[in-house]
Amino acid sequence: MAEKRAGVSIGAKAFLASFLILLALMAGAGVLTRVLPAGAFDRVAGPSGPVIDPASYRILPRPDYPVWRWFLAPVEVLGSEDALLVLVIVAFIAVVGGSFAVLQKAGILEAAVRSLASRAGGRKYRLLALVALFFMLIGSLMGIFEEVIPLVPVAIALAASLGWDLMVGLGMSILATGFGFSAAIANPFSIGTAQRLAGLPVFSGAAFRVLVFAVVYALYAAWLVGAAKRSERRARAALDSGGAVAQAGGAATQAGAQGAGVGEGGEAGLDPAKVARGVRFFAGAAVLLLLVVVAISVTQTLSDYSMPITALLFLVAGSGSGLVAGLRPRKALKAFLEGIVGILPGIVLILMAVSVKRIIVTGGIMDTILESARRAVAGSSGYGAAALIYLFTLAMNFFIGSAAAKAFLLIPILAPLGDLAGVSRQVVVQAFAFGDGFSNMLYPTNAVLLISLGIAGLSWPAWLRRTWKLQAGMLAATMGLLMLAVAIGYR
Repeated sequence: MAEKRAGVSIGAKAFLASFLILLALMAGAGVLTRVLPAGAFDRVAGPSGPVIDPASYRILPRPDYPVWRWFLAPVEVLGSEDALLVLVIVAFIAVVGGSFAVLQKAGILEAAVRSLASRAGGRKYRLLALVALFFMLIGSLMGIFEEVIPLVPVAIALAASLGWDLMVGLGMSILATGFGFSAAIANPFSIGTAQRLAGLPVFSGAAFRVLVFAVVYALYAAWLVGAAKRSERRARAALDSGGAVAQAGGAATQAGAQGAGVGEGGEAGLDPAKVARGVRFFAGAAVLLLLVVVAISVTQTLSDYSMPITALLFLVAGSGSGLVAGLRPRKALKAFLEGIVGILPGIVLILMAVSVKRIIVTGGIMDTILESARRAVAGSSGYGAAALIYLFTLAMNFFIGSAAAKAFLLIPILAPLGDLAGVSRQVVVQAFAFGDGFSNMLYPTNAVLLISLGIAGLSWPAWLRRTWKLQAGMLAATMGLLMLAVAIGYR
């Protein structure tokens, strides 16, 4: 029998579905460049870098941007201002994919998941709520998002071992992190950057954001526990309807865990005692990694290098624990390379997702879209202005995934408009944070979401069908919280 390749792998069907959706979005962005007029704002020096002068918009001649270049945009991204960020993300995903493969080959992840599942006992819903809270907190307090990708397969395997389906595994990991990133208490990339640009003390007004986090966690945790119970009911119904159906349902759950790279044992012949030592080594290294990330986030020291540092530490943690577990260096290297190969399709999706913004910018219509928003907000009441800032940031997040990049584009325009509409700058920042974050778990242009779904073997349309009610509920709840902020004069 052929040896199974180690590491995560993106399912062919999920990759194809994501590829076609992104291709359609690239074409749609290209059509917009033919419909909207080209225009530009002047950029001036700001406290943290170049920012937009809101009064400087002007119409420009439409650039020569032929249709064939729309579909070359994923390659052109590598020569754009986003090239360094894209390359860092690609390198990060490759390193964690390879390191994860070593962990899986050494049997460390399987042993860790077994230990967690056995300790849960009859308290598995409490474990689910605590795991979800952990992921939400690291998103909310530290702005962690891409770094969670290597933990998605572990969460899927843990969910499967407790009798739940793929959605619960995705829900307790990437969805929790995304919602935490949105319900930010001290996220340096959204709250921190936006407050600096708005002229506010960094991380001021935290009490209201703690309330936001509590409300979002309560709603999200209720949905997640409900999803787990629905998964159990489906499994019981399958069992009651016949052995063949139950067997098929069990096989599907197991296939999901194995498709994520966790669900089979490690290399045959490894000493269980050494594997246990490898688990302890990895747990210690993971704690060290978390402490380093917290220190970078709190002190803002080396914040521009947080992703490479995280990748390096994860490489040491994964490779070191694999060797401690008794995996031979040649086997470890082979597993590492297999892990990189398995994640390669995700790199294509990243380039396509980033290229949607590239098409809009090259076509000269990005600032035209910003000017349209400026005019809409300028003529609104306080409540209307807050809602429009939220919705507009939500729309812009479709094209620009980076929270910091969006802040540099939007806050210099939106903050003064909030002043004119009688809305405090804290409310403007809160509206920006809501619009920046929650759609990360909805839009097919978000590369992290697509890669996570690909690892799970779940297509984006299937994800949308399973989560749209939660997404709509969060939109309504956060809009209500934003109106409350306006009503109480949140500052």
